[in-house]
Amino acid sequence: MEFNHISVLLNETISALNIKADGIYIDGTAGGAGHSKEIAKKLKNGLLLALDQDPDAIKIATERLYGLPAKVIRSNFADMDKVAKNEGINKVDGILLDLGVSSYQLDTAERGFSYHKESRLDMRMSQSGLSAEDVVNDFTAQELSDIFFRFGEEKFSKRIADRIIAERQKARITTTTQLADIIASAYPAAARRDGHPARKCFQAIRIAVNGELDRLNEVLDIAFDLLKKDGVLAIITFHSLEDRMVKLRFKEYCTGCTCPPDIPVCVCGKTPRGHLLTRKPIEPTDEELKNNPRSRSAKLRVIIKN
Repeated sequence: MEFNHISVLLNETISALNIKADGIYIDGTAGGAGHSKEIAKKLKNGLLLALDQDPDAIKIATERLYGLPAKVIRSNFADMDKVAKNEGINKVDGILLDLGVSSYQLDTAERGFSYHKESRLDMRMSQSGLSAEDVVNDFTAQELSDIFFRFGEEKFSKRIADRIIAERQKARITTTTQLADIIASAYPAAARRDGHPARKCFQAIRIAVNGELDRLNEVLDIAFDLLKKDGVLAIITFHSLEDRMVKLRFKEYCTGCTCPPDIPVCVCGKTPRGHLLTRKPIEPTDEELKNNPRSRSAKLRVIIKN
């Protein structure tokens, strides 16, 4: 299957990065190289490091960035500081993280991300390590319930976890549609109006399998520290858990004095380390939503290092 993916908020992201022709940039989530290619095309004496942990993405990014000032490297974005060091790079002018699952990953049934298509339960972005099948069949009811509630904000988490435990005692749960049907069977009929019953649980399992929030928590400080003065960090999120984490960390970077209000003179000496490009996140236009409905939950937040 061809690696098709419509880059979300493409123009807005490229504009926000304010790319210098001789700058050094990192795309920590190269995917189908949509953003990466547009960044690289603006470089002359500069360099783009295009990272991804998915071997399929690495293959297509290598093809699509051929002949451009870019180097494609297979790596988790949380290791971007190590990658940069290996390339002899200490600081960069801009970093992009597009945290969404690519259309290719969703539409390629055998990757196991979609509850709409029959496939083996997988969901591993790196195609190695713990799989969704392992989580569903080996975790306890309490562990499953916690995952659904924490990462999917699923209010019927315990009920769904108990149903999964009951079903896997009959036979191992091995496919996406099998799991989706089990989740749906545990869902109250009155609560099925808000999208597919399996949507939140599939998101939660994917996040758990790939350690997405842990990696995001790690990379935020790493990425910000890698920036030069006036360097730009742009992050596109697709659900509230990611966006909340990015929003709060950016707020922390933009906060100066933390002395108690009753102290007349600052003694902490802290000054803001960055400033926001916009106070509110940048969201898709009506035209983009029409052309790419999957962009509906996307939010772009951008911080500039002081």
